[in-house]
Amino acid sequence: MFWVTRTKENLQFRVVKQRLNKRTHKNPKILADDEVQLLHKDSHDKYPRHMRRVRALVEVDGQEREMEFLTNNMEWSAQTVADLYRSRWTIEVFFKQIKQTLKLADFLGHSANAVRWQIWTALLCYLLLRYQAFLSSWNHSFTRLFTLIRTTLWEKIDLPDLLRSCGTAGGSYRALARPEQAYFPSFA
Repeated sequence: MFWVTRTKENLQFRVVKQRLNKRTHKNPKILADDEVQLLHKDSHDKYPRHMRRVRALVEVDGQEREMEFLTNNMEWSAQTVADLYRSRWTIEVFFKQIKQTLKLADFLGHSANAVRWQIWTALLCYLLLRYQAFLSSWNHSFTRLFTLIRTTLWEKIDLPDLLRSCGTAGGSYRALARPEQAYFPSFA
């Protein structure tokens, strides 16, 4: 299993080998690519003997920042190491959205199989909502989409038309609470 992480500021290491050749290396965003050995005495039990340290300019929030990464993979290019760490934020935002919107924090069942079914159902729901948003050219947030679907779930409406008209002056849909919605004949 391979991993990529950011280095800590107080990381103590020694450079075993410089992998970046300044003459042949064409990417100006890669500042250093070294094989390193950690100097902390407890680190020899937890980490591989040699690791790779990549220092690169990475775009964060529209600005380039210098960052250092550690990885145990010696085969990937230095740019791949930096890109993998940068794409990590996209994955974290995805899981945050899933957890907050689809309520994956509270499970109905607690067995491994029940949790698996709830996660798969939530992911399927997320995927269907994202696909519907794509088809209707939805340009609002996913949270707004989820709230709109939740409020109109029991209405008999054309969903693509609702999504296209939501947030525009031409929209004619208005979900109003009606007393008959709250009436359950079997509960007297």
